[in-house]
Amino acid sequence: MTRRVYLVVLLLCLRLMCPLVTGIFMDKLASKKLCADDDCVYTISLARAEEDYNAPDCRFINIKKGQLIYVYSKLVKEDDSGEFWAGSVYGEQYEDHMGTVGYFPSSLVSEQHVYQEANKTVPTTVRNLQKP
Repeated sequence: MTRRVYLVVLLLCLRLMCPLVTGIFMDKLASKKLCADDDCVYTISLARAEEDYNAPDCRFINIKKGQLIYVYSKLVKEDDSGEFWAGSVYGEQYEDHMGTVGYFPSSLVSEQHVYQEANKTVPTTVRNLQKP
């Protein structure tokens, strides 16, 4: 009996020292996106938020009504998914110049100015980068 107790205590100690990595599985929003270039780094358009939006998880950005958003890609709508765009917003302070990048529902914004057409279809999967 004491051997079992020691074994359980040992296993518990090991578990505390080496916790398992866990995470939350998030559904994929889309398998393709429309961009202006192959790397989706060029701005497609400038949009203005028509409503506030609170991000449900880390993939999305919070937007406030009236805020300007630079749009970099537009996810290709699939079956039951909503239509999302990826873009960046900037804080009200000049010092906050880094911006926040993420997805937001396209239905909550209106495009103010189109800089270039989103005519490149790019997969949303991560590319395997080869080391030189």
